[in-house]
Amino acid sequence: MLPKSFPDRNVCVLGLGYVGLTLAVAMADAGFQVHGVEVRGEVLDKLARGIPHFHEPGLTEKLRHVVARDRFSFGRTPEGCERCSVFIITVGTPLGADGQVRTDMIEAATRQVADCIHDGDLVILRSTVKLGTTRNIVAPILRATGKRFDIAFCPERTLEGQALIELNQLPQIIGAESVEVAARAAQIFGMLTPTTVKVSTLETAEMIKLVDNTYRDVTFAFANEIARLCNAMEVSALEVSRAGKLGYPRTQLPLPGPVGGPCLEKDPHILIESARQFGVDMDITAAGRRINESQPIEVSVFLEQLTGSMQGFPKAPTISLMGLAFKGRPATDDLRGTMAKPLYDELRTRFPNARWRGFDAVVAPDDIRGFGLEPAGSMAEAVDGANLAVILNNHPVFTSMPLPDLASRMDRPGVIYDFWNNFNSREVDLPEGTAYVALGSHGAARFAHVA
Repeated sequence: MLPKSFPDRNVCVLGLGYVGLTLAVAMADAGFQVHGVEVRGEVLDKLARGIPHFHEPGLTEKLRHVVARDRFSFGRTPEGCERCSVFIITVGTPLGADGQVRTDMIEAATRQVADCIHDGDLVILRSTVKLGTTRNIVAPILRATGKRFDIAFCPERTLEGQALIELNQLPQIIGAESVEVAARAAQIFGMLTPTTVKVSTLETAEMIKLVDNTYRDVTFAFANEIARLCNAMEVSALEVSRAGKLGYPRTQLPLPGPVGGPCLEKDPHILIESARQFGVDMDITAAGRRINESQPIEVSVFLEQLTGSMQGFPKAPTISLMGLAFKGRPATDDLRGTMAKPLYDELRTRFPNARWRGFDAVVAPDDIRGFGLEPAGSMAEAVDGANLAVILNNHPVFTSMPLPDLASRMDRPGVIYDFWNNFNSREVDLPEGTAYVALGSHGAARFAHVA
C-alpha cells in the first residue's frame, strides 16, 4: 500500500477508456487518490452505478471497492484535480478518414491539463502516439503556460482481459529526458509493478510501444500468408503450424486468423506514418498490414465460390457470424477494430438476400443488434436452420463446441467456416450435407465439400 508520505499520491487520469479506467482503478487500489476525467456521459452514468462500460475480469469489484473507500472520483472536467501533482493522459489516437493518426483528442486533454497544472507537476502521456508527439505536441502546449513541469512517456502495455493482472506484473517502460524525471515516474509505477525499465528519450519509449504491436501484426501476417499458400494447395495450415514447432524452438509460427482490434489495426499505420518523417519506408510493416486487411475479401470470395458450387444452396441463405469481439482470448466485449465488421460488409455484397444472425459469448445482445445482426442466445440457436456459420474469434466456447451436434441443426447444404482452426478439417465427421472448412485448408475443402 502507498506510504502516507509518498509525494505524488494525488493523480488525475484523463480518459477513462480501456486504458485509463483500468489504470485509474489499479492506482486507486494501490493507495493513490485518483480523479478520472471522461467526456462521455454514458460512461460516467455507468461508473456512478459501479459498472464499467466494458468487460474486464475483476474490474467491477475493484471499481466498487475504491469508490467505496473514496480513493477514486470521476467527472467531465479536471475539477477535483486541484491537489493533483501527476496528470496521466490516456485518450485515444484513432486514424482519420485520410488514414493519418489523429492527435486532436490528445491536444484537447493536454489543454485541460494546462489549465490546472502547477509548477513542478508531472505529466505522463500513455496513449499510443506518432513518434515525437510527446515532445512536439504535448510539451509546447504545456510550455505556453509558463509553468515548470516534468514530462514522461510511459506506454500502456496490457492485454484486454488481463489488464489488472498485467498492470501489477509487466515491466513498465519509462521514457524521459532526465534521470530525475525518469526516477520520479518510475517511483510512481513502481507502486504497481515490481519492474520499471528506464530508456533514454521520449521517442525511444514511443517507438517501443509501436514496435511491440507491429511485431505482433507482422508475425500474424506471415502466418496468414502461409495460410494463403495452404489454401491454394491440399495442405493444412493447422498441421504446418503445429507439427513444425513441436519440439523445435526456433520456429514459432502462430495459427492464422483475423488480426484486428483497437491497437493492431492502427499502430502499424502510426509507425509507417512516423517513419516517413525520417525518409524511411517500412516495407515489411506495410506488407503485413495489407495481408491482414485483405483477409476478409479473400475469405468472402472463397465462401461465395464454395457455396455457389453447392447444389441446393439457397439464394437467400441464413448466415450466422459467431465471435464478434475482436478477440476471444482473453475474453473481451470490445468491438473496436473487429475483423467481423469488414467480413460482414464483404459477405453482404455477395449474399445480398441473406438473413443475418450474430452470436458472441461476451458481447451484449443490444451491441450485436447494433452491429446489424439478430442476436442469438447460444451457438445452437445461432446455427439452427443456418446455411453458413462463420467462427470469427478464438473464444474458448468454440474450442469445446459440439461440432457434429451443431452441424446437425443446420439447413442442408450447410457450411461451418472456422477462421481459428478449432478442429482438424481432415478428421471431423459431420452429418451428410454439411461441411467444416478452416482457414488455411481451402484446398482440401474443394474436395470435401458436399455437392
